[in-house]
This record gives sequence, structure tokens and C-alpha cells, in this order.
Amino acid sequence: MKVSDLVKELELTVFCGEENLDAVVKGGYTSDLLSDVMGHMEEGMLWITMQTHQNIVAVSTLKDAAAVLIVNGASPDEETLQKGIEERVPLLGTPLSAFVVSGKIYQLLQNG
Repeated sequence: MKVSDLVKELELTVFCGEENLDAVVKGGYTSDLLSDVMGHMEEGMLWITMQTHQNIVAVSTLKDAAAVLIVNGASPDEETLQKGIEERVPLLGTPLSAFVVSGKIYQLLQNG
């Protein structure tokens, strides 16, 4: 399943990184602790977090994430958005909680 498919299925907001929405999502990782993500997230995964600061772009680039999904209706701050644009990282948003959206994404990945 591609990032663009998840955007459509879950009506996600795309803050930036539109040029990389064709990336294939190989799984997901839900965490707000950067060191946890650096230690455990694998390449091509969708990172689900409530974090909005620019370090999420650095970590997602380091781990070659398919995209970053910001939950609870939060938006990336201006520095994060600019860094996401520079690095061409898809930053997405949803009003759903991390728990709910993780379950929905898990189901979509299992079925599709």
C-alpha cells in the first residue's frame, strides 16, 4: 500500500512531501520517544506520533520512513514544515488519536 492510498482511505491532511506520496508503506511504528523510533523503526515504515518539532524530520530521514503521521489534530510548527519541505518528507495529519489511527492503518495494511 502506498502513502497516497492511506491519505485517501483515512482522509489525512498532507502538510508537505506530496512528491513522495507514492512511497510504499511496509509497516508502521507508533511512538513519541525519538530514541525509541531510532532504535526500532525500520525503513519504509509509517511513523505515527504526536510530536511536531523539527527533529521528527531528522529522525524520519535517518530511518528512511515512508511518511510521518501527526495525530490528535496537531500540525507541524513552521520550522518543522520548512524542514519537511527541504527534505521532501511527507508530513501528514489526522484528528484521530494514535491508538485509533494505528488500528485503522494496521487493518488497511493487512487487507491490502
